[in-house]
Amino acid sequence: MAKGFGRAGMGGMGGINMNMIKQAQKMQQDMARMQAELEEKEYTAQAGGGMVEAVVTGKRVVKSIKVDPEAVDPEDVEMLQDMIVAAVNEALRAAESDVASSMQSITGGLGLPF
Repeated sequence: MAKGFGRAGMGGMGGINMNMIKQAQKMQQDMARMQAELEEKEYTAQAGGGMVEAVVTGKRVVKSIKVDPEAVDPEDVEMLQDMIVAAVNEALRAAESDVASSMQSITGGLGLPF
């Protein structure tokens, strides 16, 4: 009698755990695929009314910065520097936001920190 009870009890719990493990593995695979896709994407932002444009990758690497020649004022280099920083930061925010929303769609609101 003890043998039968032990097997029935473990079999029921084992099935639930295997299903959870399979779901977790699928989520992990989906997250890895999504992360690889996001790393390949590019995010562009502008500052100063389009005078400065920054492009970053999903890996959070600055790929390019374009500066309109009209934005170059030797008398006000600080403004140009501020526009570059603003464009880069906005592009990075766009990348972060895309990562967060993409991961949210995979995790289904589990409250995991991404």
